[in-house]
Amino acid sequence: MTTYVLVPGFWLGAWAWDAVAADLRAAGHEVYAVELGHEPDATAESHVDDVLQVLEKAGPAVLVGHSGGGPVCAAAAERARERVRRLVFVDTGPLPDGVAQVDFNPPEGQAWIRARLAEHGGVQPMPTRAEFAQLGTSTAGLDDEAFADLRARALAEPAGVILTGVRRGAPDPTLPKTVVACSFTEDRARQLIAAGVPAFAEMAGPDWSFTELPTGHWPMLSEPAALARLLGRLGDPA
Repeated sequence: MTTYVLVPGFWLGAWAWDAVAADLRAAGHEVYAVELGHEPDATAESHVDDVLQVLEKAGPAVLVGHSGGGPVCAAAAERARERVRRLVFVDTGPLPDGVAQVDFNPPEGQAWIRARLAEHGGVQPMPTRAEFAQLGTSTAGLDDEAFADLRARALAEPAGVILTGVRRGAPDPTLPKTVVACSFTEDRARQLIAAGVPAFAEMAGPDWSFTELPTGHWPMLSEPAALARLLGRLGDPA
């Protein structure tokens, strides 16, 4: 049996992992899905605290972060190394110390996000499919009904989560780290690593591996069974 701690990305609750968690539990594993705070004063750092609280009771676990949950998991693993046996980034990766999620976007995307936060009183509702396309986020794998259901259940993301970064420690090269590439390829990631792009440069070490699950940015919704099987393999102590 392997213990998994599953951390959702922006706009999502723990419910986003329901299908993946069910498959993992059916295979005999223990699963904790984290509910990240969406209160007005929530920040990237408070999300790290949310993950650390779950790790404290979960025991040594495979820590899985999706999208905006990826940088949060990177910081949590550095603060609770003894509680993490593998770190998995689902269509995401770590960010350098103090770098906010908003900074991962090109200037025009940053301006659009900040305008949305101002327009909605300090929170950002989940973008539409067309808006995601403009931001460069793939919604492939979700038909119109599934995407509409996702947006209906989505939680507005507080400004503090989007505009602040997390305090990083020293990454442990003995901790295995895997990127599950869904809306990009391993080849593309390695091009960005070679170019020294800050969000990818950290992935150059021998402790990093890649596996591809071609779909859109939400594989836990578009390909939950395949993602569960992949996580099961990554959690295999053999």
